[in-house]
Amino acid sequence: MSSESRHLSERIGRPAGEVYDYAVDPANLPRWAPGLGSAVEQVDGRWYVQSPMGRVGFAFAPRNEYGVLDHHVTLPSGEAVYNPMRVIADGDGCEVVFTLRRQPGVGDDEFARDAAAVSADLASLKRILEGRG
Repeated sequence: MSSESRHLSERIGRPAGEVYDYAVDPANLPRWAPGLGSAVEQVDGRWYVQSPMGRVGFAFAPRNEYGVLDHHVTLPSGEAVYNPMRVIADGDGCEVVFTLRRQPGVGDDEFARDAAAVSADLASLKRILEGRG
């Protein structure tokens, strides 16, 4: 069980459905989430991302009407990390919320770096989608 969670969010001036449709497509991950990985591939129906840690598995929750982007990242060690994430409608725009959970053995500095990387990824998502307008 994790000992701490931090909710990181970004408001995006685009409709929630558009943001969800873009973010839920694993092929778009290297564009908006370079902190996770630089390349993505699908093999036998499973998605993999090339990350600084090596090749990691990646699986979103099934497509849904609620904006749930929860996902599991399977590390090269085989450990799976669950990451809650949502796109929440807010008028003509939306808010994307990622819950970062401190994993066992992660110190304050590493947790802060992880939070900064997630925040940067969410800011990239905002730049990309608002730039489409």
